[in-house]
Amino acid sequence: MRRVLTTVHILLACFFLPIALMFAATGGLYTLAIKGGYDERTLPVSVTEPHGTDLAQWLQTATSALETAGEAPPSGNASLKKAGTSMELEWTGVARDVVLRPTADTLHMELVIKDNTTWRHLVQLHKAKGSDVARAISVAWAIALVLLVVTGAWMALTVPKYRRLALPASAAGVLSFAGYVLLG
Repeated sequence: MRRVLTTVHILLACFFLPIALMFAATGGLYTLAIKGGYDERTLPVSVTEPHGTDLAQWLQTATSALETAGEAPPSGNASLKKAGTSMELEWTGVARDVVLRPTADTLHMELVIKDNTTWRHLVQLHKAKGSDVARAISVAWAIALVLLVVTGAWMALTVPKYRRLALPASAAGVLSFAGYVLLG
C-alpha cells in the first residue's frame, strides 16, 4: 500500500508542480495587493436611449461595440455596478476586462477595454475567470492538492522514524488552523 501511495504522491506532485507554483505565487502576491495591470483603451459608444438596470441591454451594447471594433469579449461574467448616481457594466475575463459606462451625454457611453498583462492573466486564471478547461484544471489541482497532503501525512504517520516528527507537526497544524479561524 505504501508503494502505491508513494507512486501516486510522486506522479501528482510532478504533474501539478507548474500549477502549484502559479497558484502559490499568484495567491501570495494577490494577498499583498500585487494583482498585475492592464493595457487600457477607451472607445466611444452611441446609444439610442439611456440604459437603466437591465443587464441584457448593457451586455448587448457592449457586445455590439466590441464586435464593431473587432475585439473579442471577455471570457468571464458580467455584472452591473453602482457608480455614483448611475450604473456601469463590469465584464471580466482572463485575457481582458471591459467596462461600459455612461457619460454626461445620456446618448453617449464609453467602453473601456483593459487587456490584462501576463501577470494579471495568471491572477485571473487563479480566480477562475478562464475557460471551462482552465476551471476544470483548477478543480483537478484542488483535488490533487488534498490528495498530496493526505498521502504525505499518511506516509509520515505510518513510518515509525517519521512519526515522531509528524505527530507534533500535525498537532501544531491543528492549533495554527484553529488560530487562523478564530483570529481571522
